Amino acid sequence: MTDLLGSHTPQLTLYLPHRPNGLDVLVEQPSATALVAQNSNHWRKIVTLMAKVCAPDDDWKGYIEQLLCENALGFAPQLHAGSAWHWIGGQQNQARFRELDVRHTRVVVDGDIALDPQRRILLTPYPDYRQLSNRKVALIRELLAQYGFYA
Repeated sequence: MTDLLGSHTPQLTLYLPHRPNGLDVLVEQPSATALVAQNSNHWRKIVTLMAKVCAPDDDWKGYIEQLLCENALGFAPQLHAGSAWHWIGGQQNQARFRELDVRHTRVVVDGDIALDPQRRILLTPYPDYRQLSNRKVALIRELLAQYGFYA
């Protein structure tokens, strides 16, 4: 079963607890547009928020087609060794990553957003508009920029 959708050497991997429909086909030709077309509005929200975080500038809409060429979605509860940054969205999802002990090294930035800059791990609410507002996305972008993500 496939545990990664997108680049095999991603700048950032967003880890989620569930797989989209049509994953086996999407793995062959990763496309955020195809992912959204084959799935629900829920996946459109995830793709949009991921693009807002990962886009090198403010043109996240223009970046969507590049999104999975440079980044990835991970579905297993383990960090992908080839990823530069790891984003684990949602408290229940974070609980699946038992081998991670981010409590001692993380910097809590905004109550429910935390960062472990040494291991390049970002912990946030689940990527949904209600939980991850534009203000929080801007804060995440500021944090990632401080650690050279957009360089």
